Order: sequence, then structure tokens, then C-alpha cells
Amino acid sequence: MRATHEDRGAARVPVRRLTVLYDAECSLCAFVRDWLVRQPQLVPLEPVPAASEAARARFPGLDHGSTLEEITVVGDGGQVYRGAAAWIVTLWALRRYRRLAHRLSTPSGALLARGAVLAAAKWRGAVSGRGGGVYRRGDGWTYDPRGGWSYTAPGCEAGSCTAP
Repeated sequence: MRATHEDRGAARVPVRRLTVLYDAECSLCAFVRDWLVRQPQLVPLEPVPAASEAARARFPGLDHGSTLEEITVVGDGGQVYRGAAAWIVTLWALRRYRRLAHRLSTPSGALLARGAVLAAAKWRGAVSGRGGGVYRRGDGWTYDPRGGWSYTAPGCEAGSCTAP
């Protein structure tokens, strides 16, 4: 798995344990959590409710609001994975799914992983009841069941940005 600027050195620091932050109010998230803990693990996974007191105490520098919007996984070396990368590193930790994780970490596999994460987000937003079923990601993408996906560059909410 390739390191990004956000994961604080995943290429240099080995991952020996992963904390999976999940939305405890989401039935899909709880189902996936239960499935994960039943799988044989090569790297221990510890599910912790996102934005909970436990999560805030463990990871004080993390944006906990965004952990409710997008799957977030934190490595024991401080690595932070979000969205498709979080799902891929979680699969990488599982004995039966490590090969799949390696395939999903390729450019074409990453597109498939991103599509799966977006599909889950769409379902989650439609059934959550939060914000009228609107799902917002930290990178500017928003899903509204009535109108689909839209993008607003971060910092441009309220029309404060001008077109080039």
C-alpha cells in the first residue's frame, strides 16, 4: 500500500495494530464491525465508535466529525487512512482478504474500492435519517438522495469562491 501525505509515514512505520472507527448508529457500520471481528486477522483490528469519548481520548488531534462521515482507520504508528484507503488497509489486515487488498491497492483496483465506499455511503445516507439522508465527505463531495452526488471545493460553501 502506498503512503500518502495524510498517513504520516505508512511506508516507513510498520503497522502492528489498527483501530477502525465506525459509526455506532449506522446499521451497516455495525454489521461490518461484527463481520470484521469474526475474521481471522493478520494484524489485530480494534473497532471503536467514531467520535466517542474513547476515540477522542485516543486520538485528540483527529477531526472526529469527519470520522462519522467517512470510514477512518488509525494505525498504531499514527497512520491515518480514510475512505477507500481505510477499507483497503482493513482488508489487508485480514488473513482471507490480504490478496484482495493488494489487488485493490492498484490504480484500477482503487477505483473499484472507491466505488464500493461511495455505494455504501449512498445507502448509509439514504437510511441514516441524519441531515435528511444527506451524506457529506470531508473532501467536498456530498450525496443527497434527492439529487445525487455534488462537489463543492472545501472553503467554498456559501458561494465565497469565484470562478477562475
